Amino acid sequence: MYKIVTIERRYASGGNEIGKKLAKALGYKLYDRNILIKAAENLEIPYFQIEGLEESTSGGILMNLSQTALGGLSGNRELPLADKLFLEEKRIIEEAAEAGNCVIVGRAAGYILRERKDALRVFVYADKEKRIRRAIEREGIDQAEAENALKKNDKRRGGFYTSVTSWKWGAAEYYDLHLNAGTLGIDPCVKILEEAVRGTDSVTP
Repeated sequence: MYKIVTIERRYASGGNEIGKKLAKALGYKLYDRNILIKAAENLEIPYFQIEGLEESTSGGILMNLSQTALGGLSGNRELPLADKLFLEEKRIIEEAAEAGNCVIVGRAAGYILRERKDALRVFVYADKEKRIRRAIEREGIDQAEAENALKKNDKRRGGFYTSVTSWKWGAAEYYDLHLNAGTLGIDPCVKILEEAVRGTDSVTP
């Protein structure tokens, strides 16, 4: 039985909703935007000042730092704020993994926890048309804004992931499961993951 589920997702694919529903179904703790809020508190910086810095690290120095075990900011006081933010989020993710029974959405958590055998690494995606429709419905934006949001957010997430991992974002070999939420639907994806996490303790009657 997996104690940790990490979910990377394309923008407006439904990955966040799947993470929330999965955590509730399993009785696991959810880590998503609350990681950023906690990191801001730990860094003693107002949340609104660093929200735009997330997933925007300089990348170069973090290629090595992201591979250290349970690292905080000790000895790295001169790093750019965006890099300090990533390292603090990394520390929070590692502590969450040590506690177990958690679902972690985004923030390269699958890579950070790549050595853990009790972590299920998942990538959620959907086709462009369905993501645009979802963005329009969920964000209250028009077609053009939704198309721009898809390009912008996918580019940012992919660039961030590559900069701190050296892995290609979404590449099949780095995940245990790829789920097309646009085709399968949100609830079926949650059901699949619930059964995968429980393993022999199947939820199927």
